[in-house]
Amino acid sequence: MVTVIAEISGDSLHPVTAQLVGAVGGGVTVVCPGGIGANDAASLAGVDQVIAVEGDCFSSFDGGAWASALAPHCSGRVITASTPRGREIAARMGASRGVAVVQDVTEMDGNSVSRPIYSGKAMESLTLSDDVILTLRPNTFAAAGGGGSAGVNTVNQSADVATSVKEAIAKASERLDVADANVIIAGGRGMGSIENWGELEKVADKLGAAVGASRAVVDEWGLSHSIQVGQTGKTVNPSLYIAVGISGAIQHLAGMRSSKYIVAINKDSDAPIFGVADYGIVATWEEALPALSDALSNL
Repeated sequence: MVTVIAEISGDSLHPVTAQLVGAVGGGVTVVCPGGIGANDAASLAGVDQVIAVEGDCFSSFDGGAWASALAPHCSGRVITASTPRGREIAARMGASRGVAVVQDVTEMDGNSVSRPIYSGKAMESLTLSDDVILTLRPNTFAAAGGGGSAGVNTVNQSADVATSVKEAIAKASERLDVADANVIIAGGRGMGSIENWGELEKVADKLGAAVGASRAVVDEWGLSHSIQVGQTGKTVNPSLYIAVGISGAIQHLAGMRSSKYIVAINKDSDAPIFGVADYGIVATWEEALPALSDALSNL
């Protein structure tokens, strides 16, 4: 038996939930925190039943409370998304149940899974037992289709915890999450320095795009890991991915090569990024970004 813990976003089901169901293929029970998205989950192909777990603890995210409330309704192999919320629930539930937790899985075939280790320098292959908790990296598995008609069972569950979060205030952000964006413009070491990063953001604003980054600039310039694209960052699948000053190391390509269209801007004509790009521009960012910005302004 496989239980999928749904990923929710606000008052709706996050699209990554369909990817979790698609990775399994069928015979899935979906558990919906707070009952959010239960009907949408029931319509996914491969879902046998949906358990809508309601309770006061779901008014704001509290990893300990959510894991405690969801655990009684999760049996067999448990799968969550490899998101900050999903990873915390998996870790807490694994500790309370005394079972293994395998984080950030990128390939799964029955009882065999793979995941990146050593900062993406190697892949680890594992053979699993049925009683294990997995988190799957978003945008690496095909989403389940629609047409399902699973039944929805609603239960009310309290959380058995000593302390709980009563209110959480989210940090405001004007930027799109790269994992969900349809257009991404990403920068690498070829941008020169952090002082030039604002030029990338100006173009992103005109495109309505999310801003991504290679691991090199995240590590060296102190940018947020939340915008890192690659094997040790996020896997993205936008309609358009613009790579500026990114050489195209294999670890970065692993996170974005499935983009529908890839535009590469790099002064090195032999950069590996051109091997996967649909369109390539051999130029520095100083030459290319102002021209792109002016062209967008004229549209």
